[in-house]
Amino acid sequence: MDKKSQINLEKLPRHIAIIMDGNGRWAKERGMARVFGHRNGVKAVREATESAAELGVEYLTLYAFSTENWNRPEMEVNALMALLVDTIKKEIKTLNDNSIRLQTIGDIFKLPEKSRKALLKAIEDTSHNTRMTLVLALNYSAKWDITEAARKLAIQVKRGSLQPEDVNEDVFSNALATAGMPDPELLIRTSGEARISNFLLWQIAYAELYFTPTLWPDFRKEHLYDAIINFQHRERRFGKTSEQLTGS
Repeated sequence: MDKKSQINLEKLPRHIAIIMDGNGRWAKERGMARVFGHRNGVKAVREATESAAELGVEYLTLYAFSTENWNRPEMEVNALMALLVDTIKKEIKTLNDNSIRLQTIGDIFKLPEKSRKALLKAIEDTSHNTRMTLVLALNYSAKWDITEAARKLAIQVKRGSLQPEDVNEDVFSNALATAGMPDPELLIRTSGEARISNFLLWQIAYAELYFTPTLWPDFRKEHLYDAIINFQHRERRFGKTSEQLTGS
């Protein structure tokens, strides 16, 4: 039995988030510069996106560039920004062919102008698609997201359009960059690292975490299937007991 046939399509996670890690190590193992790994990671992005859409996943969020990544060597950052522009331009047709809408979360106004314009054009060009939403987290961090949400709510309170006692989880969630999206139910991290790295900390409060030793450039649809199968075999209790869920 192949892996895809083992997936229960009635119990798919609506939203999958992926921390794409291991490009640098993949390149180093081959005696190449880190940028070589980033370039080869594009195929993994394509495979994960197309296979998630084919299964019926509604949202796929990829951690593409964090606010901390600006601390990397300038040459690598510049190469990443150039790769972003090149990849987005090349992938618009594929996104439209698969009816995938592109969105972004993060402070994109701090991206280089060329990168930002290419991203905004792709978002506009794919806005009519309905099969799946691909979310690129660019210049994103969870601490930035939560801080920005708190700032927005503080401004509303100061203006008198929001009362402090009316702030609850729903109000706060709607102030985050992911407003309008379901929270991720499954978070995948590649490369064997077992940490969250400042990604969607509020949103993954009840997500199932799946860590794989596979380096991101080697990630293929079978690896995504493995993660989903693992997810579907877990008991999601949300604070309840197993007996409450089964009624026994």
